Amino acid sequence: MNFPKIQIQTIDALIGITTTKPVQKIVQPKAEQEIHQPIAKLSIKTTPSKLSIDAFEARESIGHKNVRARTAEMAQEGKQAALEGTARRAEEGQQLMRIENGGNPIREHAKKHQIKLYSSLNIKFIPQPGTVKINYEPAQAHIQFEPQKPVHNVKIHKPIHEYTPGKVNIEMLQYPSVKIDWLV
Repeated sequence: MNFPKIQIQTIDALIGITTTKPVQKIVQPKAEQEIHQPIAKLSIKTTPSKLSIDAFEARESIGHKNVRARTAEMAQEGKQAALEGTARRAEEGQQLMRIENGGNPIREHAKKHQIKLYSSLNIKFIPQPGTVKINYEPAQAHIQFEPQKPVHNVKIHKPIHEYTPGKVNIEMLQYPSVKIDWLV
């Protein structure tokens, strides 16, 4: 016996998917910067040094005296010599007046006043140590320094961002179908 048969034929659906990848491009431009350092302010003030040398006593010790000092000294020496000479002569006169007491005052006076041929040798350092007075005041420096802050200018650039989105295309490459046949 022949039974009828059902014949079913199916065709699957085919879907085609095409994708385009997204493109992203990011560029970061460099920042522009300018740094400027102003010159620091510097001021220096100095007071000069002072040196004073007083050689008055040193000049006097080697015989270089001013006129006034020399005149006063000579007057004093003359007065002293006159007083000593007067005293010596008065004493010698007294001795001669008393000749009757014995002795030989004339011979003693001659012996006392004889000329000495050699004098003693004295060494003298001129000028005398410590007679030159030196006074020194060192110079002073007053320094003022004022640093300046740097000037810093920065210009920042935003990033350049280019973006192309991706695409997805979906298409039906093959439509599905079902075919049913009866076979008798």
